[in-house]
Amino acid sequence: MSRTPQPELVLSWLRERAPEMATTLRRFAGMESPSSDPSAQAPAFEFLATELEALSFAVRRIRGREVGDHLYARPRDREYGRPCQLLLGHLDTVWPVGTLEEMPMVRDGDVLRGPGTFDMKGGLVQMLYAFRVLWEFDAELPATPVVFVNADEEIGSPESTRWVRLLARRSTRAFVLEPSFGSEGDLKTGRKGVGHFVVKACGSAAHAGINPEAGVSAVLEISHQIQSLFALNDPERGISVNVGTVDGGLRPNVVAPEASAHVDARVLTEEDAREVEKAIFGLEPAAEGVTLDITGGFSRPPMEPTLRNHVLWEHARAVAERLGFALGETVVGGASDGNTASQLTATLDGLGAVGHGAHAQHEQAIVSKMPERAALLALLLVAPMESGGGSSEPGND
Repeated sequence: MSRTPQPELVLSWLRERAPEMATTLRRFAGMESPSSDPSAQAPAFEFLATELEALSFAVRRIRGREVGDHLYARPRDREYGRPCQLLLGHLDTVWPVGTLEEMPMVRDGDVLRGPGTFDMKGGLVQMLYAFRVLWEFDAELPATPVVFVNADEEIGSPESTRWVRLLARRSTRAFVLEPSFGSEGDLKTGRKGVGHFVVKACGSAAHAGINPEAGVSAVLEISHQIQSLFALNDPERGISVNVGTVDGGLRPNVVAPEASAHVDARVLTEEDAREVEKAIFGLEPAAEGVTLDITGGFSRPPMEPTLRNHVLWEHARAVAERLGFALGETVVGGASDGNTASQLTATLDGLGAVGHGAHAQHEQAIVSKMPERAALLALLLVAPMESGGGSSEPGND
């Protein structure tokens, strides 16, 4: 067999297995695995580990502390010192256990609906079949594939980010299996950076009927700060600042001694992140007798355009053309582990399922697109290497 499989043969082999891919996704997505319930993630972890082990991967469990366990895998038989290429995904979802009772898995023609089908278990199933077709054709990969699937991406990857950084730094390129964008399945070549802040106002309490003038309302103060925060929005520059929740006060007949606003900030560039962060931390009290306590920061950097990412995107566009379909690119407001990986190596995001409804009741993956996306990933894994991040495989950990 050829060590570099022909695109048409790869796609044909995968298309023959489209029903099997849908069945696999239905089974996998049926294993509810919310970020907030680490114990519930065990079946999904074991499913993925078993599938990878059957493909001759050695799987390691990286124990989570406050979150679920992360999966790290690399081929059992590999040549030490070779370059690595990283595949990134997550098995956690935003859906609590029991969602399937109200939002059951349903196959409707070319669409598979259900929690987790699109974001992002469809992408992980496509990864498995990409490996299967490469093994079937005895393809020669220019770099060792390393898989990292975390359990906390939907809550910002608080524990796994350090692993993403470590692996991305040691990899020449990274493929992120997050869902694609839009009905045509555009790849994500840019993402906004995300920051979370809490602005807390501290005033003083008093009886609202007897001596309200003796108090200083933190609720009134936080209302002024909310207006200042919304004033930071700049749509033309891609800056969005949103106060999502507000808390405070004791009861209606008490002048509120404390109030707080929880803020989400998103930007397209590192420069804007620094500017927005400076503005938020520079907020000043509007009333005398009030103090402000501001905490937080940008937890995920923007995924900005880079030359190495552009080269990888051009590879993907050319591969898609050889497979017979057009591939677009886009910039999105949501963040992923691709934001982190892109700081350290050539990164391509959105290689997962084509569909709709991430985090929504109508979440769905398009079955007929799964073979195309698996073929795209498979052929990217055998594509010649370009300069990127690191170039040596992680050691015996």
